[in-house]
Amino acid sequence: MASRLNEYQQPIGAALPDWRGARLPQRVTLAGRYCRIEPVAVERHAAELFDAYQDAPDGRDWTYLSVGPFETLEAYRTHLTSAAQSRDPMHYAVIDLATGKAVGTLALMRIDAPNGVIEVGHVTYSPRLKRTRIATEALALLMKYVFEDLGYRRFEWKCDAHNEPSRVAALRYGFTFEGIFRQAIVTRGRNRDTAWHSIIDTEYPALSAAYARWLAPQNFDAQGKQIETLASCIARESSRPSQPLAEH
Repeated sequence: MASRLNEYQQPIGAALPDWRGARLPQRVTLAGRYCRIEPVAVERHAAELFDAYQDAPDGRDWTYLSVGPFETLEAYRTHLTSAAQSRDPMHYAVIDLATGKAVGTLALMRIDAPNGVIEVGHVTYSPRLKRTRIATEALALLMKYVFEDLGYRRFEWKCDAHNEPSRVAALRYGFTFEGIFRQAIVTRGRNRDTAWHSIIDTEYPALSAAYARWLAPQNFDAQGKQIETLASCIARESSRPSQPLAEH
């Protein structure tokens, strides 16, 4: 991206004369073809989520999270009660439309509306959700909400640098790896280097089209196996002339 020069002939960033900031996320419901995202509610979701997490053979899914694993429903209810009351992070449950049950959670966090920056985090998918169309659609729904409805300029994905599955997922979803923040935080009594990834608003239209292409029913055979990969869809759509986001 070419830099502009100020009156001192110093390079400066692009002008944003119409920028007024993004909007704060709300406790909304986002509906897709395979799943629905809705604000976490203890009475509605705690038992279903706890049951879904019990499908995992051990506690490794919680290694890189700041909470869990939870040995009892009561312990998980206590955690979810706190999550439901929080506005940053703002937690959402992912509902499988085929069963009507909650199968995971994710959150919008580190919300910086004045600068248009927001992060997806606390991604806690049960075995019932991992490697399914729902996992991808949930992220697509949240991304659409962030860019199209709320007007953010930057959508972030951060994870423990040792969390290879999370880093692979970020790249699959179209995030750009930006680097490692060394000794970023202390968690669970150990150091965490943090891997940073992002999507910016100019990249979103092509990604949105790629998600729609991948999630289309005709992209899956009779056994539910994908015909075209998400990576291929992203490459195809990214090669097209860029289209700006519609005005909010």
